[in-house]
Amino acid sequence: MSLDQVSQSILYIIIILVFAKVFGELAERIGQPPVLGELVAGVILGASVLGWIRADRTAILAPESSVLVFLAELGVIILLFEVGLESDLEEFLRVGWSAMLVAVIGVAGPFALGYYSSILLGLSYTSAIFMGAALTATSVGITARTLGDLGQIRTSAAKIILGAAVIDDVIGLIILAVVGSLVAGNTVSFGEVGKVVLLAVAFLAGGIAIGIFLAPHMLGLAKKLRTRGMLTISAFLFCLTLSYLAHELGLAAIVGAFAAGLILARTEDLVHIQQRIKPIADIFVPIFFVMLGVSVNLSVLNPLNPEARSNLAFIGILVLVAVVMKVVAGLGVLKRGVSRLVVGVGMIPRGEVGLIFASIGLTRNIITPAEYAAIIAVVIITTFITPPLLKGVLSRENA
Repeated sequence: MSLDQVSQSILYIIIILVFAKVFGELAERIGQPPVLGELVAGVILGASVLGWIRADRTAILAPESSVLVFLAELGVIILLFEVGLESDLEEFLRVGWSAMLVAVIGVAGPFALGYYSSILLGLSYTSAIFMGAALTATSVGITARTLGDLGQIRTSAAKIILGAAVIDDVIGLIILAVVGSLVAGNTVSFGEVGKVVLLAVAFLAGGIAIGIFLAPHMLGLAKKLRTRGMLTISAFLFCLTLSYLAHELGLAAIVGAFAAGLILARTEDLVHIQQRIKPIADIFVPIFFVMLGVSVNLSVLNPLNPEARSNLAFIGILVLVAVVMKVVAGLGVLKRGVSRLVVGVGMIPRGEVGLIFASIGLTRNIITPAEYAAIIAVVIITTFITPPLLKGVLSRENA
C-alpha cells in the first residue's frame, strides 16, 4: 500500500468515526438506539448517497476499502467479545434448551418457507435451497448492540437470543456444506455433515472447558509482568486466538470471540478487562456498523427503477418469511418470565451473516444477481427494522 493509500485510509477512518458519532447522537436524541444512526451514516457515506466509502473487499482494486473491511471485521469480533464478558456462562447454560429450541424453529421455518416460495416463483432447485438457507442465520451483532444500548444485555431474553444466534451459525454452516456439495455435483454425505457438527460442538464445549482452566493462569502470569497493559493485551490476544481457531475450524470468528468473553467473564479480573476493552470497542465497533450500512444499495428498493420493480414482489415475500418466522421462533422459549415476543424480534436481523451468505452464493454462481439483490434487500430491511421494533417491544413489556 502506497503512502497516498495510507493517507486515504486514515481520512476514511476519520470520516467514518465522525459520521458514526454524529448520527449515533442524533438517533439517541430522537429516542432510537445509536446503532441505527451508525447504520444510517453508512448508507449516506456509501454508493446510495454520497459515494465516499466503498465496501469492496478486493484489496488490489481498493486497498483503502480492504483496510476498512478488516477494521469492521475486527469491530464485530470485539463487539462479541464484549458481549461475552457481560454474560454469565451459568445463566447462559440454564437457558440452553430455550436457545436450542428457538434456534431450531428459527432455522427450520425460514428455510422451508423460503425454499418453497422460491420454487413457486420459478427458481432452480439449488437456488431455492440457497435462498432458504440465506434466511436462516441470525446476525447477533445488531441485536447485541441494541440490547446493550438499552441496558438489556444481561437479561435472560438477551442470553437466549445470543445462544440461539450461535446455534444458528452452526446450523447455517451445516446447510452451507450441504449446498456446497450439491453445487459441486457431489452427493450429500452424512459423514461430512456429522464432521461439521462435531467440530462445532467440540470447539464450543471443549474450548470453553479448557479455557476456563487456562485463563486464570494466563492472566496471573500477565499480572506479574511489568510491561504496561499486559493484562489487557493478554485478554485481547485470548479473544483473537479463539476467533482464529474458530475460523480455521470453519466456524464464524465471532463464535470464538463470544466464547472468549464467556470464559474471561468467570475470572477475578473481569471488571478490569471490561474497563480496558470498552474504549477499544468504542472505536472499532462503530466502524463495523457504518461499513454494514455502506454495503447497502438503495436502488434495489426503488420502485421507479424498472429492474428493481420486477424484483420487489419476491423481496416482499422473502422479508415477510424472514420476519414472521423469526418472531414465531420466540415460541420456543421455555423459561418462565421471559418474553417470547422480545426473543422473536431479537432474532429478526440478518446483518453481516446475510451478507456473507449472499456473497458466497453470487461468487459460486449459485444465485443470479437479481436473487443476490433480493437477499441484500432482506438484510437491509431486517437490519433497519430491528432496533426500533426491539425498543418498542421492550418499552411495552416494561410498561
